[in-house]
Amino acid sequence: MKNRWISLLFGPEKDPFNPRVFHTVTLVAFLAWVGLGADGLSSSCYGPEEAFLSLGPYSHLAVPLALLMAITVFIISASYSQIIEKFPSGGGGYVVTTKLLGRGPGVVCGCALLLDYILTIAISVSSGIDAFFSSLPYEAGQWKVYATLAIVVFLMWLNLRGVKESVLVLLPIFVVFLLTHLAALLTVFIANGHETWSLITNTPARIGYDAEQAGGWLPLLAIFFGAFAIGGGTYTGIEAVSNSLQILREPRAATGKRTMLYMAISLAVTASGLLFAYLIVQVAHVPGKTLNAALFETVFEGWRPAGVPLGHWLVLLTLAAEGALLFVAAQAGFIGGPRTLANMALDRWVPARFMHLSSRLVIQDGVLFMGVAAILFVIVTRANVKLLVILYSINVFVTFTLSQLGMCVHWLRARPRALPWRRKLLLNGSGLILTATVLVMMIYFKFNKGAWVTLLITALAVCIVYLIRGHYEKVRKSLKELDRLLEAPPEPNPPPPPAKSPKGPTAVILVGGYNGLGVHSFLTVLRQFPSHFKNFVFVSVGVIDFDEFKGAEEIERLRERTNAALQKYISRASTMGVYAEYRAIVGTDLVDEAEKEARQLAREFPGAIFFLGQLVFEQGNFFTHFLHSQSAFEIQRRLQFSGLSTVLLPIRCSWQDSWTGSGKK
Repeated sequence: MKNRWISLLFGPEKDPFNPRVFHTVTLVAFLAWVGLGADGLSSSCYGPEEAFLSLGPYSHLAVPLALLMAITVFIISASYSQIIEKFPSGGGGYVVTTKLLGRGPGVVCGCALLLDYILTIAISVSSGIDAFFSSLPYEAGQWKVYATLAIVVFLMWLNLRGVKESVLVLLPIFVVFLLTHLAALLTVFIANGHETWSLITNTPARIGYDAEQAGGWLPLLAIFFGAFAIGGGTYTGIEAVSNSLQILREPRAATGKRTMLYMAISLAVTASGLLFAYLIVQVAHVPGKTLNAALFETVFEGWRPAGVPLGHWLVLLTLAAEGALLFVAAQAGFIGGPRTLANMALDRWVPARFMHLSSRLVIQDGVLFMGVAAILFVIVTRANVKLLVILYSINVFVTFTLSQLGMCVHWLRARPRALPWRRKLLLNGSGLILTATVLVMMIYFKFNKGAWVTLLITALAVCIVYLIRGHYEKVRKSLKELDRLLEAPPEPNPPPPPAKSPKGPTAVILVGGYNGLGVHSFLTVLRQFPSHFKNFVFVSVGVIDFDEFKGAEEIERLRERTNAALQKYISRASTMGVYAEYRAIVGTDLVDEAEKEARQLAREFPGAIFFLGQLVFEQGNFFTHFLHSQSAFEIQRRLQFSGLSTVLLPIRCSWQDSWTGSGKK
C-alpha cells in the first residue's frame, strides 16, 4: 500500500538498466531551452524594468542601453558555448574554475553558484507571483508570500518526480509566453513605426541634451553604466546550460550549444525589445504593477473587435504567461543546483548524500535542499523582488567572472596546441571584461542596498564548506591506518580452502569496494569467531549515483569495478584457508539492494549471520549523522525486522573536530 501511494505521488520507479532510460530522462535542445533557457528568458521580466527605472528622466539612454544589452547577451552566450566545448560532460562554473584556476577559486565559484540557484528559485517564483498579482486588487498583496511558498513546494514535488516530467508539464506555459510577448512587441513597433524610427534618429541629439541637463558627459555615463549594472539581472541564467549538460541528449556538446543559441536569441530580442518598448510607449511606474503589466495594458486594452474586450483578456493571458514562465524559470535552480551540489560532493565539499539518486533517477536530497533554502530566502525577504535581485545578481556575476577568467588562462596555456586560440581568447576575454565590469559596478552601486549581505552570505558558505572538507580530510587520515591491512603479506603456506557448506554457519559481510575498512571487517569476524564460520560471502552494492549515471557504458564500468573489488576479497580469503564467494549488485539504492540480496542469501545459507561496518564517533551528533552515511543502521533495522541476525562492526574514528563532537582521543 505504501509503495503504491509513493508511486502515485512521485511516479513509477525508473530502471537504470533499461536501454532506453537515458533517452527517456534526457532533454533535446528544445526541451532544454524550456527547462534551462527559461531562467535566462524570464530575467526579461525584471532586468529591463530595473534598468529603465534607474535611468530616471534620461529615458532616451534606453536606446543605446538596449543595444548594449543585446551585445552583452550574445558575448556571454558565445563564451559559454566555448565552455561547453571544453567541458562536454558538464559541471559549469564550479568544474571550470576548479580545473583551470585551482581549488580555492573553484569552491568560491561553487558556493556562489549554489546561492545563485537557490535565489533563482526564490526570485523567479516571487517575481511570477508579482506578475499575477499585478492584475488583482492592491489589497491582495498580503497573500503574496503565502502564494510564493506554495509554488516553491509544488515545484519541489514536480522535480522529485523527474526532470523531464517537470519540463513537459511546464512546456505550454513557455510557448504561450513567447507568443504573447512577441505579439506585444510587434504591436508596439508596427503601430508606432514612424515614431520608432524618429526616436532612433533623434537619440544622439537627445542624449547630448541630457548630458547638458546632467551636468556633463561624465555624470550621464555614470547614470548609463549604473543602469547597465542594475539591470545585470537580465543576463542571469545564461550559464544554466553549461552547468547541466548531463541531462541533455547526446551529443551533449552539440545539444548544449544549440540550446545556448536559442536562449541568446530569445533573451536578446525579448529583453532589448521590452526596454525599447518602454521608451516608445512612455510607460510609467504604477504602484502594485510591473512595468510589463503597464506596457501590456497600454498595448492591448484598445483591442475590441466587434465590441468584444479581446485586449483585456489578452492582457490577462500575457501576464499569466509571464508569471507562469517565471515559475518555469525556477526549474533551472532545481535542475542545476542539485548537480552543482553533486559535483561538490564528489570533492567532499558537501556531504556525499548529495550525489545519490532516488529510484526516479533524481538527486532527491539536492532537490529538497534547494527548495528548503529557497523557502528560507522567501520568508526572510518577504518575497521582495528588488532585494532578491540584488542578492541574486552579485553571485551570478561572481560565477561569470571566475569562469571566463579560467577559460582565458586555459587559452593562454594552450597556445601551441590550439590553433584558433587568439579568437577563442578574444571571445572569453571580452566576456571576462564585461562580466567583471558589471560585477564591480553592481557591488559599488548596490553595496548599501544589500550587496554586502550577498558577499557576507557567500563568504559564510565558503567557510562552511571548508569546515566540511576539513572534517572529511581528518577522518580520512584517521582511518588511513586501516589501509595498511591491504599491504599485509599473505599467510605462509595457507591450508587449501574447504568446500562450500551451504547448511553450515555463514558470515555475510557487506563491503564497499576493496579497502582497509572492508578488510578490517573481515579480519574482525575471523578474530571474534575463530574457526566458526564455514562460508564467507562478500556482498557489495555498486551505487549508481550522479557520477555514474552518465550513460550505459559508465554503469557497465561500475559493474566491472564492483566485481573486480570483490574478486580481491576472494583471493584474500583463499590465502587464509577459508571458503569465500561474492555477490555483486548494481543499483540506485544501497539499502534496498542490500536488503533484497540478504533475503536471497538467507534462503541459500540458512545459518547466515550478516555483518556490517559502521563508522563510530566518540560523541555522535546531528553533524556526524548528516556528514556520514547511516545506511548500516537502516540495513540492520530492516534485516532484524525480517528475522535475520545482523551484527554491526564498529569502526572507531580516532579523531573528531570540535564542531561535530569532542577533540582528539
